[in-house]
Amino acid sequence: MGNTVTCCVSPDASPKLSRARGGGGGSVPGPERRADAYQVAAAAEAESGDSDPGGGPHLQHISDREFPDDLALESNPSDHPRASTIFLSKSQTDVREKRKSNHINHVSPGQLTKKYSSCSTIFIDDSTVSQPNLRSTIKCVTLAIYYHIKNRDSDRSLDIFDEKSHPLTREEVPDDYYKHDPDHKHIYRFVRTLFSAAQLTAECAIVTLVYLERLLTYAEIDICPSNWKRIVLGAILLASKVWDDQAVWNVDYCQILKDITVEDMNEMERHFLELLQFNINVPASVYAKYYFDLRSLADDNNLSFLLEPLSKERAQKLEAISRLCEDKYKDLSKAAMRRSFSADNLVGIRRSNAILS
Repeated sequence: MGNTVTCCVSPDASPKLSRARGGGGGSVPGPERRADAYQVAAAAEAESGDSDPGGGPHLQHISDREFPDDLALESNPSDHPRASTIFLSKSQTDVREKRKSNHINHVSPGQLTKKYSSCSTIFIDDSTVSQPNLRSTIKCVTLAIYYHIKNRDSDRSLDIFDEKSHPLTREEVPDDYYKHDPDHKHIYRFVRTLFSAAQLTAECAIVTLVYLERLLTYAEIDICPSNWKRIVLGAILLASKVWDDQAVWNVDYCQILKDITVEDMNEMERHFLELLQFNINVPASVYAKYYFDLRSLADDNNLSFLLEPLSKERAQKLEAISRLCEDKYKDLSKAAMRRSFSADNLVGIRRSNAILS
């Protein structure tokens, strides 16, 4: 995206892939500046007072929008930390049915593969909310997408995401393409290929899922066999631009998928942003909720993160990181204490009685 406020791209290679090939790269703004760039574009359109030349709706700046009530905000999991994620609720149907079937048929759960900590041994994985494990996170995100497709309420979609109207490959799309649900492995291979080729991070995968559920909620559509690839692709390219400091440009995704054009990628990105109402902000509380719900999804489906015994060296490393964080927050609290207080925040003021003479 560079320093522009448009979502269209240059035909040159992105700085991220150029750097990976040993080339140089200009300065690319961080996630906050890129998010501001999208919102500035929305504000400019809103202030113009005109509709989109192509007949699009009048878009209001995100800071100027008003929700009808708090309930509307809290019911959207991609915006509010207290709202339950859609993918976890959809997965619970299958989890309950599986447990019920095992109970009725007296099926043994088999040998326990999950390791539990004891007084002598502590098992811990290498995934945290700030540094998730890439492979495990992608598996969980694709499993969430799988449950979205499998337990969808309908096949509501839009033409821009339809693979028949906008194919990703030159192979002919079968006439009954909308009838066959993809399995988890198929979705995982598609997402893993994009993340591997574009060198994306695990955090980007979580933000991708946030944008996907936000799109389904805002646009009132469902992810189904006919549109899942293009919706996932649109969420990935948007998440990579917002999250990563060195974003992959649209033209580089065309090199990965080969048969898709830059114009198609640009159009899909513009529609994705409009359907999101240019709301690409992901609060830390929402990000953390999605991370821990993905871990719950992994536990329910025996996709537990790889556990290893806590060694002395690793314990010392964790202690050092914890001490560093404590020192950082102490410095922040001291800096806050040095700030001057306004008259409204003064406490403990002694009041003397007035002397009338």
